[in-house]
Amino acid sequence: MVTKLKTNKRVIVIGAGVAGLSTAIRLQKEGYQVDLFEKESLPGGKMNQIEKDGFRFDVGPTIVMMPEIYREIFEIAGKDPEDYIPMKRIDPMYRSYFDKGQDYIDVSSDLTKLMKTLEDIDPEDAAGFLRYLSSVYDRFLIAKDYFLQRPFRDKKDFYNPFMLKQGLKLKTFDSATNSISKFVKNEKIRNMLTFQTLYIGVSPNNGPSLYTIIPMIELLYGIWYIEGGMHKMAEGMASVLEDLGGKIHYDSEVTEILIEDGKAKGIAVNGRQELADYVMCNADFPYAMKSLVKEKSAKGKYTDQKIDKMKYSCSCFVMYLGMDRQYDELEHLHTFIFSDDVDKNLEQVFSGEVIEDPSVYVVASSKVDPTAAPAGKENLYILVPVAELSTAKYDWEDEVTVQYYRKKALDAVSNLPGMANIENEIISESMMTPIDFKERFNAYNGATFGLQPTLTQSNHWRPQAKAEACENLYFTGSSTHPGAGVPIVLLSGKIAADELMLDDRG
Repeated sequence: MVTKLKTNKRVIVIGAGVAGLSTAIRLQKEGYQVDLFEKESLPGGKMNQIEKDGFRFDVGPTIVMMPEIYREIFEIAGKDPEDYIPMKRIDPMYRSYFDKGQDYIDVSSDLTKLMKTLEDIDPEDAAGFLRYLSSVYDRFLIAKDYFLQRPFRDKKDFYNPFMLKQGLKLKTFDSATNSISKFVKNEKIRNMLTFQTLYIGVSPNNGPSLYTIIPMIELLYGIWYIEGGMHKMAEGMASVLEDLGGKIHYDSEVTEILIEDGKAKGIAVNGRQELADYVMCNADFPYAMKSLVKEKSAKGKYTDQKIDKMKYSCSCFVMYLGMDRQYDELEHLHTFIFSDDVDKNLEQVFSGEVIEDPSVYVVASSKVDPTAAPAGKENLYILVPVAELSTAKYDWEDEVTVQYYRKKALDAVSNLPGMANIENEIISESMMTPIDFKERFNAYNGATFGLQPTLTQSNHWRPQAKAEACENLYFTGSSTHPGAGVPIVLLSGKIAADELMLDDRG
């Protein structure tokens, strides 16, 4: 029988993002006294919400994948997840539009239905699709067992015969696009199976082929909707933390991680010092190393110069629209509108050039959740992937830029059936630009998904939970190992909590 160790040690957690809350719950449950400091007035970080004019919108994440990972954090705390995040499965998962809305593919996680759809397009590609699933499933199991759920504290944790053998099995040296192309020739099906790498901010044309596991996870395990919206997850986690005895301090922006004699001692917040035995930082890692860790010797290899040279994910331009009517023709919760030239679109996103024909993602949560909009109305979340601020060759502080992308997004949506008059039917409007992601959530360069998960910024090359040049300091979140995306960030919280306890308890 394992007995929980009691401790009076205090842990300060910086940031109430998903990873910060996950870490805080685990540590509080293990007997630490956790104080969490959050600059916003709500928990969740980018998993935030907007309530305006009777409409409700999730600010950032919108898709639930791998729901068991969401539920796990409540189960660890001895809670019933259904009391906090009741979910419903969504099927069809989404509709993908092509050719300016003239053609579409409905994507179901029911393989019987999906195979019929693919066979109607091209029987050979339907067969290739099954080979793709088989191939990537084997790699998914390896990634899950040996890479996504463990830290790489020392080089020998990766550079040993067993791990190198597992790494070679992942076949990460190819791109996601090239990998899919070996199985599927139809361009529309290929695009449908590769664009999900944008969920973690990397282009499928350059991102490691391992990230083709993302559509596989959707197709084999489905996608889900949290009743009341994604922010219910953050609200639930915050509630559980407080029930366990943890404390959350909102409207409390941390300005420095206090370091003395090579050890983190606490934080500076709201003009005062808060001391602790350990500091767990959920602020975006690049931002934290440049702005919160002021002691140069504590930065280790992550100097200001190195942080600037690292590669960052794309950002997002998001519109949150309250509509004066419902759109019966918009049948799905999730809709993807593909550019006529996806390769050119992706090139412009990551080179920073002005995007001429963007791909657009639309969410209408009022389709499955009547509480998200007034009766007879619709809420539309419209997202355009754009360049992060250091790459962009246009200025988001210039209203011309904002209006350019607003028009491009609305033009794309207006091509869909029944939506030609969309601009004149808007009765409530809010936006998020890369500048907002930078200023509100301390996303470095406004990169919504943190550091790009390139081959040389993944696994042991990615920032780890344990600070390399400072004791008693730990990091968690999308820019740390294992990476971005809500399920993976929740795993980051688990890794970080385990690393802290490993040091504390040997």
